[in-house]
Amino acid sequence: MHSSLRRVRRRLLRWPTPVLAALALALVPAGPGFPATGPDRQAAADTGEAAEVHGLKGEYYTHSAPGVFDFHELKATAYDPSLDFDNLEPRITARTGQADSVSVRWTGGITPEAGGAHTFHVSADNGFRLWVDGDVVIDHWVDDWDNEQTSQPVTLEAGRTYDLKVEYFENYGGSNFHLRWTPPGGGKEAVPQSAFSLPEGFDYNGPTEVAVQPDGRTLTLDFAQPLAAPPAAFDEHLQTVIGGAEWPRSAAALDPGDPSRLVVPLDEPVVGQGGSADVRYDGQGGLTGADGTDVGEFWTSGRNGSEYQLRTEWADEVDPDRPLPEYPRPQLTRKDWRSLNGTWQFAGAEEGERPPFDRRLDEKIVVPYPVESELSGVQRHEERMWYKRTFTVPRDWRVGKWGERLQLNFDAVDWKADVWLNGRKVASHKGGYDRFSADVTEALRPWGRQELVVGVYDPTDSADGENPPMGKQRLSPSGIWYTSSSGIWQSVWMEPVPRQHVEDLDITADVAGEQAVVEVRGVRDGLPVTATAYDGRRPVGTATGRTGEALTVPVPDPRLWSPDDPHLYDLKVKVGRGHSADRVRGYFGMRTVGVETVDGQRRMMLNGAPVFSMATLDQGFWPEGIHTAPTDEALKYDLDMHKEMGFNSVRKHIKVEPDRWFYHADRLGLLVWQDMPSMNTKTPSDSARVQFEHELKEMVEQHDSHPSVVMWVTFNEGWGQYDQARIADYAKELDPTRLVNNMSGHNCCGAVDGGNGDISDAHGYPSAQLPAPDGTRALVSGEYGGLGLGIPGHAWPVRHSYVGVDRAAYTEEYLIKLAEIERFAACNGSSGAVYTQITDVEGELNGLLTYDRKIVKPDVERIRAAHEALVEGAADGTLTCDAS
Repeated sequence: MHSSLRRVRRRLLRWPTPVLAALALALVPAGPGFPATGPDRQAAADTGEAAEVHGLKGEYYTHSAPGVFDFHELKATAYDPSLDFDNLEPRITARTGQADSVSVRWTGGITPEAGGAHTFHVSADNGFRLWVDGDVVIDHWVDDWDNEQTSQPVTLEAGRTYDLKVEYFENYGGSNFHLRWTPPGGGKEAVPQSAFSLPEGFDYNGPTEVAVQPDGRTLTLDFAQPLAAPPAAFDEHLQTVIGGAEWPRSAAALDPGDPSRLVVPLDEPVVGQGGSADVRYDGQGGLTGADGTDVGEFWTSGRNGSEYQLRTEWADEVDPDRPLPEYPRPQLTRKDWRSLNGTWQFAGAEEGERPPFDRRLDEKIVVPYPVESELSGVQRHEERMWYKRTFTVPRDWRVGKWGERLQLNFDAVDWKADVWLNGRKVASHKGGYDRFSADVTEALRPWGRQELVVGVYDPTDSADGENPPMGKQRLSPSGIWYTSSSGIWQSVWMEPVPRQHVEDLDITADVAGEQAVVEVRGVRDGLPVTATAYDGRRPVGTATGRTGEALTVPVPDPRLWSPDDPHLYDLKVKVGRGHSADRVRGYFGMRTVGVETVDGQRRMMLNGAPVFSMATLDQGFWPEGIHTAPTDEALKYDLDMHKEMGFNSVRKHIKVEPDRWFYHADRLGLLVWQDMPSMNTKTPSDSARVQFEHELKEMVEQHDSHPSVVMWVTFNEGWGQYDQARIADYAKELDPTRLVNNMSGHNCCGAVDGGNGDISDAHGYPSAQLPAPDGTRALVSGEYGGLGLGIPGHAWPVRHSYVGVDRAAYTEEYLIKLAEIERFAACNGSSGAVYTQITDVEGELNGLLTYDRKIVKPDVERIRAAHEALVEGAADGTLTCDAS
């Protein structure tokens, strides 16, 4: 979803000035109950002298003309604490009166802690130059963006201050600036505020340090001099923006134990996930030093040091010994099964390390939550890892008798899993989103505890990794890329099965023939098979035959499945005879989907009638579980909210959910656009392509019986794209009964439209776009909207949004964008739209719900009514084309 539409989109990243700040600086945990920890501040406290002010002098200029990147007219001179700005636009606009055609010159000193060779790195939108001690070390006065430049090593002495000058210009669109260095023996990092010093003659008496404290509810401002108590009017002139949102707070007061510190109580907790605290004072609030000297205006920042973490209400319901206890595979059920979810032993691993047989691992992990998640109990990334537990086999399962076998099921492990039972290797699997099973009967001990060991390797997007399908996971999450979900992240369980047992039921609705076509997968050909369909408890049709051949089960006068009436039929299947027979249950829906010409326009059809697919982008991330919902109720909640808000569809965005998610979508009645998880945004190798196609096949075949799934989306915005047309044809070959979208957002980001499939799909932010008609495919707006709104106390600090709105105007702004979608449907025959998105995800704050699912941003009744009117009008042809 939504990578840069570049300059068009960059202009939409502008939030209103009061709600924009993303300035990452050094944490100074100080305040009531917190000792001062900044070295200069502590030294000053010990000696009674004023603390040194760290930062730079910033001079803000306008250009003589657009495209002339000069320093024409000085508009403002101000203090800036550091040069690590995710978004400079608020500062630029406030100090120059305009957002574009601006240059900035920063001057001061830079003092390294360690001596030796330092390498400098600068990236920005747009051009820049860097001088150290009078020498140009980086010169990139070029109108491009985010093109990082690296200097030759510069030898610096520890503790010596060198003259520093930095120049920058912003042409138009977004603006950011990042100065980083690689010190001797260290890694690349933002140059810390403590390394900067002000030039001689530049006076500043504002805060020297700003920090959100670990409790998340306290903001502190430390000054170099003692202060008088702030007057009542001071708070009217102080603005606090934390993590990109104006933060509700109480009145600032002096710290009783330190008169050079202001303490600002925060009304809502700040989530400890990066971001900055941006503090601005206009100089008119009467704040003075203890000696009566006025404190001048300031605009400074400090790092968010909060340790508070966001959680949903379901997190407290997780039982570490029995998490996610529901039956994991509702479309293929057996009577006997046992969950192996719960607390396992855990350890990080090294490449080539021997499996940890017969020894205890040092840590514990709650399965099936990703190792990076809070709910796992580990909460860190491991590229390689060991899982271990023991279990016993219930005696009444009679494993080993009458051909009965024991099967272990892993619903998803990201990415490569090797499985041993009692020291014997029983399975090896690659693929982070598909289930796999192992017959472990031959590895069982005759009685007692069985030792299960699982080794996992997950490279995610590491530079030397295999580039597996990974979706939005990244080792260094930022913007539209999120925290990785490594290791076991869906249920692990076991069941007794006959030697010849059903692995999958492929059920295809034949509405015209009033029958369901059932194929049994996983058993040898020629075995007797019987399938019976039920409407509730009433049998409606039975078919018998032999495995290897499709059964046609009669479903007379079928009740069709649709979002308005998601009717499901139950199915019982028996394979084999006597004690060795396998008996399973499933379900199916009777419906058709396709593309046909209606009134001269290609339209998406459901059950032979035009349908407008009104969806959200659903990425399926959770603050405490990342890829894994804390409970089954939580997993269902987002789908429930789709229905409550009047959506009839959901686009599952480059992630494949557990089977129970599809089960809930089937029962609730939602049309699912299922994305194939993308590889990294680079050209894939031959081996990566082979693996991608293997995982695509597994995704399709494991979910091709769900009536909710109506579309396979093979690529998104060009990420990892190759052979676009061939891959779309391959998906259609795997499943000819569903629609194929070869490239969602083929207008964006270097994507190449394969030109085939059933759907032509364009992305636009915030206003939707629709592809030009090609006479063969139905047209959809595959992503649009992205209205950003951070709710203090319920959101991570902002990392990405397309356009910010005020809370009071949110519903109106949403309906304005929806009206554009309605015009596409009325005037251009659009068949669907996907609003970005159902929930906030980490630092991307454009959800209809907050990330913790505790706040619904729009007026639900109003948007439900608008969605229903759109869907109904598109279906019955009553929408009116108003091109104005």
